Amino acid sequence: MKANNLTRWDAIYDVVVLGFGGAGATAARFAADAGSKVLLVDAAPEGHEGGNTRYAEQVIASGDDVEGLKTYHRAMAAPLAIDEDQLDTFVEGLVNMGDYIKDAFGTEPYRFKKDPNADPLVKQFTEEFPELPGAGAYDLTTVHKGFGDSGLWKALRKAVMDRQDRIDVWYSSPARHLLQAADGTVLGAQIERGHVLRNIRARNGVIMTTGGFENNQRMIQEYLGADYLAPIGTLYNHGIGITMAQEVGADLAHMQSYESLGLLHGLSIRTTKGKRGKGNMAVVCPPITQGSVFAIGTDGTRYFKEDEVNRHGKINDHGTAWRAPAAQSNPFLIFDQTKFDELQNVDLSNYPLSLRGILTPDLFKTMTEQAVKADSVAELAHQIGVSADKLTETVSDFNFFATHGKDYAFHRDPKSLRALDDGPYYALALRQNMLNTQGGARRNSRTEVLDTTGTPIPHLYEAGELGALFVNQYAGGGNLAELLIFGKIAGENAAVPKATTVPLAENAAQAVEAETTPSSTDTLGTDATAHEDYPCAPNQAIGRSDAGMGGEVVVRVTVDDDHKLENVEVLEESESDDVASAALQTLPQEMVAKNTYEVDAATGASRSSRALKEAVQRALVKLS
Repeated sequence: MKANNLTRWDAIYDVVVLGFGGAGATAARFAADAGSKVLLVDAAPEGHEGGNTRYAEQVIASGDDVEGLKTYHRAMAAPLAIDEDQLDTFVEGLVNMGDYIKDAFGTEPYRFKKDPNADPLVKQFTEEFPELPGAGAYDLTTVHKGFGDSGLWKALRKAVMDRQDRIDVWYSSPARHLLQAADGTVLGAQIERGHVLRNIRARNGVIMTTGGFENNQRMIQEYLGADYLAPIGTLYNHGIGITMAQEVGADLAHMQSYESLGLLHGLSIRTTKGKRGKGNMAVVCPPITQGSVFAIGTDGTRYFKEDEVNRHGKINDHGTAWRAPAAQSNPFLIFDQTKFDELQNVDLSNYPLSLRGILTPDLFKTMTEQAVKADSVAELAHQIGVSADKLTETVSDFNFFATHGKDYAFHRDPKSLRALDDGPYYALALRQNMLNTQGGARRNSRTEVLDTTGTPIPHLYEAGELGALFVNQYAGGGNLAELLIFGKIAGENAAVPKATTVPLAENAAQAVEAETTPSSTDTLGTDATAHEDYPCAPNQAIGRSDAGMGGEVVVRVTVDDDHKLENVEVLEESESDDVASAALQTLPQEMVAKNTYEVDAATGASRSSRALKEAVQRALVKLS
């Protein structure tokens, strides 16, 4: 969108950052530390910012061997090519990740390979492609011991909130267009705030950190060739960064690259479109890969090896590469009464503690509750909308394989095969997951966005999953490392003072002065405010916890004269509705009924449950 000397500017900043996820938080923080006044905006409402960083397992790629790490990333990219300049910068960041974390967050980083007692599940996936050269150089780091606790995201968010004097934050304020001068320089962005389009001037740079297109079905169809993929991260990534980049003449890169995660090869229990998939972290799930159970695609036939552990949604493709299978529009898990009964009584005692947090009894309860039942294979096929002939043949073939101890179709472990009973039969509707896309504007190692000739578009930068450097196979922790490394570079480069190429209209008394005074701004305020202090009556206390997914969970606890729980009120929370609703609605009642904060976590809401219990416990300590 073109801007000129007649453009009315509603606010002026040194740097504008579009997207308050991990990359945006990083870029805003380092731009502010470089002396800039920063505007950080996000499409999500307050409490739902954070992009996919909020939902990630919080593990960060790292390592010590520069050449080994480069070799590994080249091998993961093969047969495609990875940008060598970006790779050099990325690997330099990986080997210095420990110092980065210490300096940026003031915490002692935790390295999984350095700890002989590290969680076995995480250690198993540290070298996600162990057969590739250089895999041994790859390690995972967290900001403290532990993972899956939003630790990195909360540290990033805190860094922004600690700089409210230099960073204004706008929630529910999606970016709509970049504003560009006739010579191609990006002057600012048009942002929708309160249903009003605001032209925001960025004196030194605009940084796009809007994430991918996980929730844009048109882009999913165009670039990935799928009709629908279930999001398992943020619901606010709609590909606006790609649209804005195209409007200003940017080249695009890696648009075909995306990651998945979940059951089997990256599936989840089917939910309504627009909702997150269920069971999306259960990468290892033996109860549905062993015995009289298999998966089918839209035509009623099997299409992959069920007991193969996926690597971010990818399974082996004839020994040369790992690829995500073609997304099926109507996949199902098929099983018999014996397997149904097993799913109702899964013994998790021998699983690693971290896996038990994912493979909960409620997960399997959901499977059995949502499964449809029929007395015959043909009737089941009719109920789920697949060919009765095909499904009957598939069941017959599977039973033959089980009887003869060899899966002639996909070579599943013979020990995992058991013939299906004569009925009844069950089908559980599944959906292909979408963790994140990697495509976006093409950029260089300085995070400058490039046009179709490879020339930087002045004053425009990019970081995070929007245009990440991963082009093919992907190892866990890479995106979080990438956003830290390139988010910092983007923030510092955008903060460098630059000459104004197009004069501003005098829309405010301070506008002309602001153009010549690097640190002065004409702003529209911020949504980042201090948390409220809540009143308490006798026998009441406030408890707070930051153990959830977002900001604090704040409760007010009431006890009677015998210190028995009477009420638990959730006063403040920044959890995700679909993830935390069960925990925040039902657990307070259960705590009161049982007179204890020690209750079982709600399914799919372990972090939110943990935060709620911790907040109640802290309130009770005050009342003791």
